[in-house]
Amino acid sequence: MEKSYASMFLLLVAISCALAKDVGKKETKETTAKPKLPQTLSRGWGDQLIWTQTYEEALFRSKHSNKPLMIIHHLDDCPHSQALKKAFAEHKEIQKLAEKFILLNLVYETTDKNLSPDGQYVPRILFIDPSLTVRADITGRYSNRLYAYEPSDISLLYSNMQKALKLLKTEL
Repeated sequence: MEKSYASMFLLLVAISCALAKDVGKKETKETTAKPKLPQTLSRGWGDQLIWTQTYEEALFRSKHSNKPLMIIHHLDDCPHSQALKKAFAEHKEIQKLAEKFILLNLVYETTDKNLSPDGQYVPRILFIDPSLTVRADITGRYSNRLYAYEPSDISLLYSNMQKALKLLKTEL
């Protein structure tokens, strides 16, 4: 008899706890809002492209695959970076050409000073060939920020990507 009372008591406690949890829940904006999707390595620069996670991995993959490396330095809260990201992601030819590169986008600075030859500003895009040499000859249109690009420079970026591939074939 004691066993049945103890079982009944435990059952009532379990049901009470379950009901108490449901009563305590209220619909809020947090619970009804869409869940935030996990951020991919592309960070919006081209989700269908293959991106590397670290600078070291990108250098290794570039050297062993004999593909040039394209590094995009940007910040998530920078309006210039956001505008360039939108132009880059929407430009079909750039997205297609980018498949021929090892890609890395960084939202932080690396300790390698070769990646900031003229300062640490964003957005900036650098090309590195498989011999691990920063291509200082592939620049944007600004003399004070050599590796900066704006959305209006997207055609220049496309031609610089072509130039990086062409130099790869003629020099290596």
